[in-house]
Amino acid sequence: MLAALAAVLVAGLGACGSADAGVRDNAADVAANGGQAAEAGTAAVSQAVELVPLRVGGIEIRVEVADDADERQRGLMYRESLEENQGMLFVYPEQRTLGFWMKNTLIPLDIAYIDREGRIVDIQQMEPQTTETHDSTAPAMYALEMNQGWFEANGIRVGDLIEF
Repeated sequence: MLAALAAVLVAGLGACGSADAGVRDNAADVAANGGQAAEAGTAAVSQAVELVPLRVGGIEIRVEVADDADERQRGLMYRESLEENQGMLFVYPEQRTLGFWMKNTLIPLDIAYIDREGRIVDIQQMEPQTTETHDSTAPAMYALEMNQGWFEANGIRVGDLIEF
């Protein structure tokens, strides 16, 4: 399961130029995210985007993969919408407490924090254009952002598995 995602990432099918809620690995990153992402601006949104299929609770979704520091910092910033079953998967090199904010993010989002085994450990709602930090309640290696209300509407809960 996770090996398949790793193969996709090694093959270079990660996200291409997107933008998001700032990602916070630590306090210094929070301060850096706003400035770096703002420099990327809306030009990043116009680049081609590669979507990778995943299954969440038996539902197929398509995600952009943010697997390097620049992609994780831009995330979904400046986007005006997301398709119904589309999101962004943030991939980290190690499992730890993760934190996200919504500075320069126009779309209300839900975030699911996922451990290295692919199990959802936390789900939170995030309001657009705020700097409130949403820290994971347990260590996570992945974070999946979807339109706000998507997890609840599809019966997805803490403990459910993501099929990579």
